[in-house]
Amino acid sequence: MVHPAAKATTPTSAPGSSRRGAAAGFTLIELMVVIALIAVAAGVVSLALRDPTRTRLDTEAQRLSALLETARAESRASGLPVVWAPTSVDGETQFRFARVLGTRVEPLAMPTHWLDAQVRAEVLGMPSVQLGPEPLIGAQRIVLRLGDQQVQLATDGLGPFSVVEDGARP
Repeated sequence: MVHPAAKATTPTSAPGSSRRGAAAGFTLIELMVVIALIAVAAGVVSLALRDPTRTRLDTEAQRLSALLETARAESRASGLPVVWAPTSVDGETQFRFARVLGTRVEPLAMPTHWLDAQVRAEVLGMPSVQLGPEPLIGAQRIVLRLGDQQVQLATDGLGPFSVVEDGARP
């Protein structure tokens, strides 16, 4: 026999029953929150997995591009040719900016070291990059290497130096 108090608490599906059954799923808001959290986590993971060598090389390329454009503007303002050349001092690869004064070469007060000492640079087809003073300079290309990674900076002679894909035109 069933106790009368136990019978009163047994849930029923009759209309007016004060007790509701448990929810049988997720709300749309709960699903959207979970999807947003998964998207944020995937974004963080993809940033964390980026190749640090490539990041350092990209930073060097952007920095060199800005320095080359600064030197190009200096050349146009002074009316004197400026050259950039990779150099090696005590086995460490560096670079130099110099103003050409007839037969003399005068160093410019600009950076001479890479942020990462292992970066290597090569000017394709010539020993140095000519940066003016004419507004139109020849097309030029520089290859930066760090480990097995490489980046190319190039100009068509009219536009600024920028990063280009291997074999692509600036």
